[in-house]
Amino acid sequence: MQHQHTSQEKGLGTTPPSRGRRARLALLATFAALAGCQRAPEPYRQESYAFGTRIEITVAGVPYATARHAAGAVLADLDRLHRELHPWQAGSELVRINAALAAGNTVSIPPEIVELVSLSQDYARRSDDLFNPAIGALVKAWGFHADHYAPLAPPAKTLAELVAARPSMAELSLDGTTLSSANPRVQLDFGGIAKGWALDRARDALKRAGVASALVNIGGNVLAIGKKPDGTKWKVGLMAPRGAGAMAVLPLADGEAVGTSGDYQRYFELAGRRHCHLVDPRDGDTDCALQAATLVAPPGPHAGAVSDAATKPLYFAGTKAALHYARRFGAQDILLVDGRGAVWVSPTLAPRLEWLDPKPSSLHTLTP
Repeated sequence: MQHQHTSQEKGLGTTPPSRGRRARLALLATFAALAGCQRAPEPYRQESYAFGTRIEITVAGVPYATARHAAGAVLADLDRLHRELHPWQAGSELVRINAALAAGNTVSIPPEIVELVSLSQDYARRSDDLFNPAIGALVKAWGFHADHYAPLAPPAKTLAELVAARPSMAELSLDGTTLSSANPRVQLDFGGIAKGWALDRARDALKRAGVASALVNIGGNVLAIGKKPDGTKWKVGLMAPRGAGAMAVLPLADGEAVGTSGDYQRYFELAGRRHCHLVDPRDGDTDCALQAATLVAPPGPHAGAVSDAATKPLYFAGTKAALHYARRFGAQDILLVDGRGAVWVSPTLAPRLEWLDPKPSSLHTLTP
């Protein structure tokens, strides 16, 4: 996870858009809203970079100054959390906590990490430990605790020892704001939930600021607040894992969040094999069978966290058990892209998707 904080603001002031720009916006019909012959102001957008990924906040239906202040406050909070949760950057809270756990010590932890530990313990149980933030040492062994990934596999002995240690969230004891573990191999890495969890924080902060219409995108994990000013739903593109651009468009209801785990962003190739950053807790393997797993979480206080964490059991369990694990998280709308590029969609999600050309040539329905 690289640390870099830049921001870019995009919004409409007092100058109306040009005719060419109006035509493009009408063609895209993504954010613009029509009221009779007048076009509503373009939503305010601000971009930044944290959690090792691009962040975009789009706010509509409030004055420019309100949107700017609300989005700026969210991005500042995300930047702070990026530093606090960084799994290898010296001085981060998580590095300090992991050092204490490795030494067998009890350690005090800040409120945000208390919440993450609590949620992660619950989600690990629901996923039969296929979602397991306790395997930070395995992630590090594969070289993914670095800004750039070297095409190197860990020594077989090291890998076997880390797998045999069976670090799990169940081995953590949380007492108020103190944390301990009897297993020194437990090393926390919240990369599998942090972006989704941050979506929930962003939603709550925007609503407190009076925002009732927004779309928050943290590296492809997206949450919708309300509707667009024209009364239609916010729409997101579901990216083709090995292609360019989106393969489908998905309208999101108020409060829904969508997350994707895939092998196409953080990976390296070695001896003809593709090794992704998604490390299987069961055997330490990184030679994943799926290209991507997407889940739409229903509205709720932890919709973002669910949309992120629940994609891990879907990814590792594959097409046969994906619906089983989705339902454990209270979700049913899922999409998988297998290793051959075939697309598998749950019966409830299929009618919601707006496929873009070319539509997948191999399209299947997931069954329980």
